[in-house]
Amino acid sequence: MIEKTEKIIPDSSILIEAWLSKNSSKIKIKEIIIHEALLQKLEYLANQNNAIGALGIDEISKLNKFAEVKFSGMKLRLNELEKISMDNIDIMVKELALEEDATLITAKKTIAKAAIAKNIKLKHIEPPSKGRKIKLEKYFDTTTMSAHLRESVLPYAKKGMPGKWEFKAVGKKKLTQEDIQEISREIIEESNFRKDGFIEIERPGSTIVQLGKYRIVITKPPFSDGWEITAVRPVKKLNLEDYKLSDKLKERVAEQAEGVLIAGSPGMGKTTFAAALAEFYGSQEKIVKTVEAPRDLVLPDNITQYAISHADTQEIQDILLLSRPDYTFFDEMRNTDDFKLFADLRLAGIGFIGVVHATNPIDAIQRFVGRIELGVIPQVIDTVIFIKNGQLHKVLSLKMLVKVPSGMTEADLARPIVVVTDFETKKPEYELYSYGEETVVVPVNDQQQKLSAAKNLATQHLKSILKKHLNEYEVEVIDDNKAVIYVPEQDIPKIIGKQGKNINELEKNVGIKIDVKPISELKSSGSNNEEGEVIEYNSSIGKKSIIFDTDPKHVGKEVDIVVNGDYLLTAKVSKKARVKVRKDNKIGKIIVDAINIGEEVELVLINQ
Repeated sequence: MIEKTEKIIPDSSILIEAWLSKNSSKIKIKEIIIHEALLQKLEYLANQNNAIGALGIDEISKLNKFAEVKFSGMKLRLNELEKISMDNIDIMVKELALEEDATLITAKKTIAKAAIAKNIKLKHIEPPSKGRKIKLEKYFDTTTMSAHLRESVLPYAKKGMPGKWEFKAVGKKKLTQEDIQEISREIIEESNFRKDGFIEIERPGSTIVQLGKYRIVITKPPFSDGWEITAVRPVKKLNLEDYKLSDKLKERVAEQAEGVLIAGSPGMGKTTFAAALAEFYGSQEKIVKTVEAPRDLVLPDNITQYAISHADTQEIQDILLLSRPDYTFFDEMRNTDDFKLFADLRLAGIGFIGVVHATNPIDAIQRFVGRIELGVIPQVIDTVIFIKNGQLHKVLSLKMLVKVPSGMTEADLARPIVVVTDFETKKPEYELYSYGEETVVVPVNDQQQKLSAAKNLATQHLKSILKKHLNEYEVEVIDDNKAVIYVPEQDIPKIIGKQGKNINELEKNVGIKIDVKPISELKSSGSNNEEGEVIEYNSSIGKKSIIFDTDPKHVGKEVDIVVNGDYLLTAKVSKKARVKVRKDNKIGKIIVDAINIGEEVELVLINQ
């Protein structure tokens, strides 16, 4: 309680927490003095769409209702506004209190101790207890996964478990902008006081806060079209035994796995499993650390959690290499720098477990393709654990072999191949290898898939060789061991060569038996052979894919995508009569550029 106080000077902590307006009925104040530098800094931050600045300015605007407000102190120069910290401004506020013989009000212990040393009149506001319940928590019960609060809309929440939840209204009254701002203010206030509270990322238009078990995202105009709060928390804490790992996987996790990817779609329980695995390693007398943005893993005190949002990549590397952890968890990897950091530290010998978003297990591995060399992928990743609906759905392991790709036969085609196998059955499921300038991912878990992949690659290879020597040709791959090339009759001797030298070299290069026939035979074989026919389509470029809509009669057929006469890839027409190509790889970027600048993009039917 503050009584009969002539004048007071609040610092930043008091304004941001709105302590004066919240306690206006309990205090008697004649005059409130605001330091000009503090006003400038809050105004500067508010103009940058910073939540702290907006909340501080909002509090100052309310003070005139119950006291006279005066502004004093030296103003900052414009070039000082961006660089000066709020702590340094609060030191200036403390000195102004001494000059004005006013009572300083602060919630900061350091400022309070310095004021006592200088015999400054002081009111130190003790932070609320750690267990204080905040307004956000009323939207959560034991089954709530996340709360979604937006101005002018009813509050909603996801209730249930990963993979099985409902989206329900958790209030009968629409929230106002003032409601969201007040909840935001309380969240930021708590993050400044609590040991387990952090403002992880502060950007113009958005603030990310970790408050205990809650990961909170606050957005505001102009980044979003209104104030919004999204809060997420784990609904259940599990240990490794709850996942019922096989004995084989337990042994792998405990003794060998050092380059692990934990993958899954958003909300499927990746982070919960990562926390269980981290606790398992921590209980095995291992040094465990985490790299997070934000720090939302709920872990015991013996595990140190680093925030990559408060450091650069070089600092994280230095700290981890010098502190020598046995295992480091990276939750969550999103951009190229994250993947490169994971790879660099794995190659340095640190056991690393990364959490990534992926819709299926192989996608987690493909996110490394193009970011690091193909040959080092098995050294960086040895195990992929795919989580679906809160449970282990699939486990893959990786190894490097020198072999002939599945579906090809010639020994001369042997090359380094990353083989991805089902961890439990040891059955190969995918092969990753270089083909020309591209890295291809070929499924090998089904014989038909192997044949189809081999035919596509053989067709591509033959076409790339023939187009260097001939203007007119057609290629028909019969199966994984035989192909027919059709060329003008006068070019047949050139293709075969003296004593069959050229065709023998071509067969050796491609890895299959090749027959050479005059192209006139292909043309006279009837109109039912659609191979080589360019089909019509309508194209559109979406957020993730390039879409080619074709005639429904082509459903289930395979087409070559050709840009300016150059083959790019083979794709299948879906049940919706469309071909989709992802934008985020090299081929996708070539197609997007070709469409945008008006180059010739063709869909060419190939023989089924």
